[in-house]
Amino acid sequence: MSLHAIRPWRTIERRRSRQIMVGPVPVGGDAPISVQTMTNTLTTDVAATIAQVQACAEAGADIVRISTPDAESTRALREIVRESPVPIVADIHFHYRRAIEAAEAGAACLRINPGNIGSAERVREVVKAARDHGCSIRIGVNAGSLERHLLEKYAEPCPEAMVESALDHIRLLQDNDFHEFKVSAKASDVFLAAAAYQGLAEATDAPLHLGITEAGALMAGTVKSAIGMGNLLWAGIGDTIRVSLSADPVEEVRVGFEILKALGLRHRGVNIISCPSCARQGFDVIRTVETLERRLEHIKTSMSLSIIGCVVNGPGEALMTDIGFTGGGAGNGMVYVAGKQSHRMDNDSMIDHIVELVEKRAEEIEAEQAAAASGPRAAE
Repeated sequence: MSLHAIRPWRTIERRRSRQIMVGPVPVGGDAPISVQTMTNTLTTDVAATIAQVQACAEAGADIVRISTPDAESTRALREIVRESPVPIVADIHFHYRRAIEAAEAGAACLRINPGNIGSAERVREVVKAARDHGCSIRIGVNAGSLERHLLEKYAEPCPEAMVESALDHIRLLQDNDFHEFKVSAKASDVFLAAAAYQGLAEATDAPLHLGITEAGALMAGTVKSAIGMGNLLWAGIGDTIRVSLSADPVEEVRVGFEILKALGLRHRGVNIISCPSCARQGFDVIRTVETLERRLEHIKTSMSLSIIGCVVNGPGEALMTDIGFTGGGAGNGMVYVAGKQSHRMDNDSMIDHIVELVEKRAEEIEAEQAAAASGPRAAE
């Protein structure tokens, strides 16, 4: 297995939530924290939407959400669901008929606020459709769209208002004996979102869907999401996450996994440990890391790679990674395998060589994991 193992001082004790299913993906309980994203194509453009879903799934998305604002979109959803490699969440806001149509089309989950769709009878109809078609529901509270009576009561969006909104929506589902739901309480303000989620974590045992909504462009949104969701995840709060970026949805998935990997909560792909580079570097660290990130995107196995420009920290980092390369000057550097010095390699040939070593080590790890998984059955 990978050398980059979890140490006791890195272990996070997760909040105990009950578990629901989003299609075949468990959310909550002791299930891995799932990573979600949302398509930005027109849902009625079936080919483009399917292509984007597949790209997100290839990047590692466990669940993908799709907006269904009209009847044409819910009709298109049926084919999208049929072609999707991951469960689909239908994004509904106000029209209860869209929720029923999405459930009939095969959506695994409905993102809807029960209190926003009208009468108690309409809520019952949506709950019946969800139950009949095996759908779960996500209650999605957002600081930017709180109910008017709560804004009048609290004067502004605040954590208390968001928690009260969520509990009101939860009550509508529970009154209909429906418990297959998760909850989100998103805001673009990091502090507001974090406080709302902390309040929800105390008020309900429902699985929590984390997100800092409207977080911004790729860099700014990544920072805000890492701070907001990272703090919550570190505290054990959160069962599924979506990073909201004004960027390609595939980038949302990648950032989501990087956040989880940094906290030791999910492990997928190559974790590259690299220095920022300085005048001591024995090769172009920045260009090398950029190239390796692209060349190693296809690796799904969890493993670690250190790329360090000089011998100040390089050997120490290499001791803790599966594969390492440390610059040593004179046009070459030292290759480390399994934490030990292995051989020297010319800088000009280093990238291709590292890719080969990583691919070989990934195959070895997969074989070790397969053998470990089949061991007990083989013994029987």
